[in-house]
Amino acid sequence: KAFSYAHTSDSHKHKEKHRDKEHRHKDHKKDKERERSKHSNSEHKDHFEKKHKDKLKHSDASEKHKEKHKDHKEREKEKRREDKVGSLITPLEERYTDGSKWRFLEHKGPVFAPPYEPMPDKVKFFYDGKPMKLSAPAEEVATFFAKMLEHEYTTKDIFRKNFFKDWRKEMTPEEKSKITDLNKCDFSDMSAFFKAQSEARKQMSKEEKQKIKEENERILQEYGFCIMDNHKERIGNFRIEPPGLFRGRGDHPKMGMLKRRIRPQDIIINCSKDSKIPKAPPGTKWKEVRHDNKVTWLVSWTENIQAHTKLPLNYLFITLALRAGNEKEEGETADTVGCCSLRVEHIKLYPKMDDQEYVVEFDFLGKDSIRYYNKIPVEKRVFKNLQLFLENKQPEDDLFDRLNTSILNKHLQELMDGLTAKVFRTYNASITLQQQLKQLTTGDDSVPAKILSYNRANRAVAILCNHQRAPPKTFEKSMQNLQTKIDDKQSQLSTARKQLKAAKADHKASHDEKSKKTVEVKRKAVQRIEEQLMKLQMQATDREENKQIALGTSKLNYLDPRISVAWCKKYGIPIEKIYNKTQREKFAWAIDMAEKDYEF
Repeated sequence: KAFSYAHTSDSHKHKEKHRDKEHRHKDHKKDKERERSKHSNSEHKDHFEKKHKDKLKHSDASEKHKEKHKDHKEREKEKRREDKVGSLITPLEERYTDGSKWRFLEHKGPVFAPPYEPMPDKVKFFYDGKPMKLSAPAEEVATFFAKMLEHEYTTKDIFRKNFFKDWRKEMTPEEKSKITDLNKCDFSDMSAFFKAQSEARKQMSKEEKQKIKEENERILQEYGFCIMDNHKERIGNFRIEPPGLFRGRGDHPKMGMLKRRIRPQDIIINCSKDSKIPKAPPGTKWKEVRHDNKVTWLVSWTENIQAHTKLPLNYLFITLALRAGNEKEEGETADTVGCCSLRVEHIKLYPKMDDQEYVVEFDFLGKDSIRYYNKIPVEKRVFKNLQLFLENKQPEDDLFDRLNTSILNKHLQELMDGLTAKVFRTYNASITLQQQLKQLTTGDDSVPAKILSYNRANRAVAILCNHQRAPPKTFEKSMQNLQTKIDDKQSQLSTARKQLKAAKADHKASHDEKSKKTVEVKRKAVQRIEEQLMKLQMQATDREENKQIALGTSKLNYLDPRISVAWCKKYGIPIEKIYNKTQREKFAWAIDMAEKDYEF
């Protein structure tokens, strides 16, 4: 796994523009200083010249003050800009001709998860109805299960099986001999302890919360930035993920497995030779320190679950935005496939279906074991080629038996530098968002209605990319609460309308100024409640439509943020309605550069 910079576009140009302006300003100052020096050395001049010189000095001093003030303002402006943009995002790497991404790279290394703190003696683990003291390693893994006790994951057979298998690896021989059946394990006391801790955190005072906030800010300032080629850059994620139980999505075969604690000896550090190399925690050392300027990652490690190093055909993936699909070692991961690894059993061909010709039906498990099911009409030539690929093959045979992702991407690289299968998927997502926004947005709509249109456009992208999720556990309850609010608001509206009707009748009878003002107040009250009701109804519609769709994945990883920013600026939608604070920091470059007429 690794963390690195989040690459952006064009913010580097803005920085260069400011630096050029600053350099020109400094050159101008030097010329003035030389001019002043020339005057100050002319002491042999007569009284008139001296008087004139004093006048010049006074003028120069005034100019110097103005220049100094102007220079200070420029530096402050640049500093504010870099604080807002430059130090939170990463500009495009320098276009070095040798393929280098940087010349200088320095950082403080990662922040590790805090060490395990044993449970208080009063908190018990029970086996077969009897309390049992666990060793620290076994107890820590037991707490992972206890924290999830009320989650549906812990009821799934595959989750329980994988957890118990990995948990036993952490037990002492004595514990292994006693704990042989997960069904006899009682984690309820542990679970209650963690619930109480959670409630205590919610009840913390403002001072306690502020103290935690300040400590997090201190850690951010120390570890959350790196220096790359004289730029201070924000690191996307500088914290090592704590140990826990793997969840996965869908019915992932590895759910419940133990995600082991990452230690310094697992970490590869990447920095420049002339930088100050990060120090490993006392008593430890890094696995390796590299100086590879052909990559932009800072820290790398191998996780035990997926067992791979993490760092952050043509017609099918171009048209359907399918993932290319990567080769996997047999038995190592779930039976998930992509475009290149499709098997015969994953598609069916229909010369005609529902008044459409040349229909292809796809049915397979994609990334994270999420089912992809789709029926799509294709060109006749594509349909005929697929028929040829299916000939004389068994259901378990590869559809594209002479192709893999490496061959595909190599071919694409020959067509255009940097072109990969994922580029098409990203393009399809972004162009779909732009087209949907144009179709769905009406200028006269209210802000809530426009945001609903945006989420519907985003939903179309998520469906295209097959970004599904299970409905949240609290979905039904939250919808009930929202419906209660809608009912209450409708009742308020009914009352407000009656009051408005009565006020109008009163004004009709009296025709005085007071009754006229009352009518206006009641009318505004009705209008305000109508707007509030509409907003709640929009929220309900939005939640219902997106309960099984993961909008965030495409928004953060596939969509060009300039499309969303331009849409916000065009229709007067606050950026905060689309991106939260963290997302605004990540996309600060797009917010800064995209105008309302931007076209993807």
